[in-house]
Amino acid sequence: METLLGIAVGIGLSAACGFRVFVPLLAMNLAILGGHIHPSPEFAWIGTPYATLAFATATVAEIIGYYIPWFDSILDTIATPAAVIAGTVTTASMVTEISPFLKWTLAIIAGGGIAGLVQGSMVALRLKSSLSTAGAANPWIATLELVGAIIIAILALVVPIVCLGLLVLLCIALIRKTGRLIFGRRTFSAR
Repeated sequence: METLLGIAVGIGLSAACGFRVFVPLLAMNLAILGGHIHPSPEFAWIGTPYATLAFATATVAEIIGYYIPWFDSILDTIATPAAVIAGTVTTASMVTEISPFLKWTLAIIAGGGIAGLVQGSMVALRLKSSLSTAGAANPWIATLELVGAIIIAILALVVPIVCLGLLVLLCIALIRKTGRLIFGRRTFSAR
């Protein structure tokens, strides 16, 4: 059961990394320091005071960066691979008591995959917003992304199984929406 909870926490935090790279890492750091969660031994560094300083500084810089109109697009370019890496690390750090091969396979596919899916959706939303509103709506999107990262990180740490269920529903909705955007809505009539 502990392994399943670790996987759920890791995947939940990975999804939050898709919204903001450093918010979930900071939340994870604070949860480790508070004794709420326990990472794999090789990831104990995440729960150190030095990591707190690094994650807090990076979180503040990331939040501010997304409110600068031209800089948010540059930040998306950097944040996309960073989100996948952070998602992989958060999942790997929470998965214990399974073989390293299975651990890293799960971390890359589930953790990195969910972070990449969420981040890619946010990049597409920001691009659509930039094109349709000349960037005027981007601060609203930045705020929604920040709130999403905070809520998902808290849910992942407090009620990981519920968070995982909500993420499955979110992924289904994102995949359906992406399919509609790519392939258009098709209607079939009986002839």
